[in-house]
Amino acid sequence: MAFLSFLDRERSIAQPGYSRWLVPPAALAIHLCIGQVYAFSVFKIPLTQAIGITKSVPGDWTQSQLAWIFSLAIVMLGLSAAVFGKWLEHAGPRKAMFASATCFALGFFISYFGVISHQLWLIYFGYGFVGGIGLGLGYISPVSTLIKWFPDRPGLATGMAIMGFGGGAMIGSPLAIKLMAYFRTPGDVGVAPAFLAMGALYFLLMMFGVFTIRVPRDGWKPETWIAAAKPQKLITSHNVEVNTAFTTVQFWLLWIVLCTNVTAGIGILEQASPMIQELFKGSIGPVAAGGFVGLLSLFNMAGRFFWASTSDFIGRRPTYFIFFTVGAVLYYLLPKTGADYLNSVTLFVGISAVLLSMYGGGFATIPAYLRDLFGTYHVSAIHGRLLTAWSVAGVLGPVMVNYMREYAIARGADKASAYQTVLRIMAALLVIGFVANLLVRPVSEKYWLPEEKKPIEQMA
Repeated sequence: MAFLSFLDRERSIAQPGYSRWLVPPAALAIHLCIGQVYAFSVFKIPLTQAIGITKSVPGDWTQSQLAWIFSLAIVMLGLSAAVFGKWLEHAGPRKAMFASATCFALGFFISYFGVISHQLWLIYFGYGFVGGIGLGLGYISPVSTLIKWFPDRPGLATGMAIMGFGGGAMIGSPLAIKLMAYFRTPGDVGVAPAFLAMGALYFLLMMFGVFTIRVPRDGWKPETWIAAAKPQKLITSHNVEVNTAFTTVQFWLLWIVLCTNVTAGIGILEQASPMIQELFKGSIGPVAAGGFVGLLSLFNMAGRFFWASTSDFIGRRPTYFIFFTVGAVLYYLLPKTGADYLNSVTLFVGISAVLLSMYGGGFATIPAYLRDLFGTYHVSAIHGRLLTAWSVAGVLGPVMVNYMREYAIARGADKASAYQTVLRIMAALLVIGFVANLLVRPVSEKYWLPEEKKPIEQMA
């Protein structure tokens, strides 16, 4: 019971003299762990050979079946963030982080039994459902806290936290590959014991964040910070309650912005390892593909910090305009780098890296965008509800890539050319996101918290 009381928000209020720069490492401890979900593609080929060991045989799972594990995890991330976001504002980040660590580790442990018994539904339930709840709780738990610690640089603050989620595969991909290789035997591909080891390891690492996170005391402000007398357009000093924000057109425009950006990126990320092997068949093997996944993770992580920090200077809306215009062109060009066209692995990797940097940047910039429009009062709760866009994208992106790819192959296309149509559709999605971002306007005074309603002076 004493430990449980330690998790209370009141026990995590920072004492005078506490440095706000100690908070980002606590957030990173959580996000670097749960970001492992981005490395799930390295399990796909081994799991398709769970029975055959060296090749797929009748009774083995298909890549399309396994893609639903990742999609379910992302769906549960968004749904749990939406459901528990308002609770988190009152319970505090420490309690939410502990719940996240528990669920995330349990997801691996349950999936272990799914692999050894060859019951796919157990992996859906473990990694997808239970682990997905851990993803959602862990994803939003430090966001509001960091924004309150860094009111002078909200983009930088969210970038520091959320870059860890993007970088999770940089650790998770080589870790999974090494563990599977270590545990592999003539009768076992090594996935099940790797799940056990990763669940235990990630739980311990996440507890570092639980024990070190702090929240600022009421009224705290940075010593050298003075709020701007005339904030930028689209930035308010007023607050909107989460249920009210949910009814505004601004919320739903940002929902579309996030959903389109994520759908385009997540389809590639989920299929990254098989895609590069199929586009450059014979040139790229599983180990090199695992390195590619890790490289994408690095750019996903770096993009979150770079683009979110950049948005503090150029604004959130211009930042998304860059994502949607440059991204649409690059998605269209990406399949032309394959062996059947330019045959340039370097160009393929370079374009993919830029795309993943903007994909990650979209995640890191959106909390600051929400803070600009709706204030800090319920920013975690509003962010949690907006992440339902990620839930939709987590299904839509992989489904489009996997099923349209299989449809094209069934109609006679080779594996490499099957990606052409899919990636062109991704480019079209970004055009829709561009239009939604263009329509964003300041939130009307009628939506402010009642005691804050007064003549607009900050929205010039």
